[in-house]
Amino acid sequence: MSDATKYVLETAKEQNVKFIRLWFTDILGYLKSFAITVEELEGALERGMGFDGSSIEGFARIDESDMLAMPDPTTFQMIPFRPTEGGSVARMFCDIVRPGGEPYDADPRFVLRRMLKKAEAMGYTFYVGPELEYFYFASDKSPEPLDHAGYFDLVPSDVSADLRRETVFALEAMGIDVEYSHHEVAPSQHEIDLRYTDALTMADNAMTYRLVVKEIARMHDVYATFMPKPISGENGSGMHVHQSLFEGERNAFFDPNDEMLLSHVARCYIAGVMKYAPEFCLVTNQWVNSYKRLIPGFEAPVYISWARRNRSDMIRVPEYQPGREKATRIEFRAADPACNPYLAFSVMLAAGLKGIEAGVPCGDAVEENVYEMDEKERDSRGIHSLPGSLKEAMEVAEGSELLRECLGQHVHEKLIANKQIEWANYRKVVHQYEVETYLPVL
Repeated sequence: MSDATKYVLETAKEQNVKFIRLWFTDILGYLKSFAITVEELEGALERGMGFDGSSIEGFARIDESDMLAMPDPTTFQMIPFRPTEGGSVARMFCDIVRPGGEPYDADPRFVLRRMLKKAEAMGYTFYVGPELEYFYFASDKSPEPLDHAGYFDLVPSDVSADLRRETVFALEAMGIDVEYSHHEVAPSQHEIDLRYTDALTMADNAMTYRLVVKEIARMHDVYATFMPKPISGENGSGMHVHQSLFEGERNAFFDPNDEMLLSHVARCYIAGVMKYAPEFCLVTNQWVNSYKRLIPGFEAPVYISWARRNRSDMIRVPEYQPGREKATRIEFRAADPACNPYLAFSVMLAAGLKGIEAGVPCGDAVEENVYEMDEKERDSRGIHSLPGSLKEAMEVAEGSELLRECLGQHVHEKLIANKQIEWANYRKVVHQYEVETYLPVL
């Protein structure tokens, strides 16, 4: 019995745990869960718990549906916002395996594990620190804001500030370190930033974060949403992903002799992400609504470029602070918070590693406002665009060898198939814009 397993069993007894929620995700990033009683805990840790994989989006076909959820004892945490009458509630993330014990290749957690092994074979550890934005609304029926404040505003008697504070306490109680929280640019838009850690832990933390934000809001009769663009004419919600590669204790992105203090590895990584961003956009921006956010004028990147200070670029390199070489990193700004974090971190890493392997040059930084350039100037400087719709993203992703290699054949095919259905359903709907624009005049 491993030390982690012993810790789980001892803690469950000490904390009077009655139920343990076993968590995993489907390919779209929806959190799945079923609960076991503490009496089943030791057996679950040893042998896993069976379930029907054919009922999970993107998982098994009906003729190979038997799956096992193997709890990861290192992810055991108490759930602080659940009632404790009759016993406490805890959770563990699971790896999905086949009945014979081999990893299931459609498990998003396994997809990320596989990419991290590739990075490890190249001598790297992948660290990420995402900034997930979201909105508080009065209900899930319409986007009615709770406030009309702006970026970093402090509003007297702001109920949202209390919700953020309570959410931070809950996250920290579950072992998730928080750097800071604040009001974002749009009305009723907020952000809680998680302290950077290794990518697998962070993907688990991001899934937990989204649930905790929603649960705390629900407890106060408020609705929290990670929908990328819920309000027309206002900024949408992004998931800016800060990322770096380490070789042991050394930040592989830092070079004191470079004018921008970026190593050759960092520049090739940037180039890889830029080269393959259109191909993996379907993963980092996977909904029809995602492309309502990726339009000029709302701080969301549209054009594929990089810079140090310019926030209109897809990739930003935060300013270096003397003595903080380990903080050297890049910030990918195109992803939105409704993606599957396991797959999103996987594809960004895959693209960056390809850039390093091939020695792809990243070109010059673009410090000017790309939105203000005309098409001719952008073309002359080799600045291309991200896909403009889910359909465009699907078409590029479908032929992507990088995506097929990173996600695996099964996940790649299932994701494309799911998005084709979503696009077909979207096209069938008559939207309010059409009614308001055409009905009075046609």
